[in-house]
Amino acid sequence: MTTPSPAASGAAPSPTPEQFQAVQRSEDFGRLRRSFRRFAIPMTIAFLVWYFAYVLLSTYAEGMMSTPVFGTLNVGLLLGLSQFLMTFLITWLYIRHATRNLDPIAERLRDELEGER
Repeated sequence: MTTPSPAASGAAPSPTPEQFQAVQRSEDFGRLRRSFRRFAIPMTIAFLVWYFAYVLLSTYAEGMMSTPVFGTLNVGLLLGLSQFLMTFLITWLYIRHATRNLDPIAERLRDELEGER
């Protein structure tokens, strides 16, 4: 069984390597990369600092981490649960950032490569 060619199926032909390289050299692609990095690098650093602070506190500040807050709920458990909240917050911030800043540029670049839809 053979697969139909893009022309036979009505799909646009695949972009050439030269077209990909031209897009890679474009100002829009550079803007896309810078915008992604401006978000991803600080968020990664913030999360790692928060994560390692929690690990270090749980290792070296047992007294503080075992301080009761409410019933059997202590500071260590609250900080541990905050790791999940931090993950959800970063995910939400990334989705918002991508929708506002990354997706419009990526769509323009895709349209440039694949042709207007």
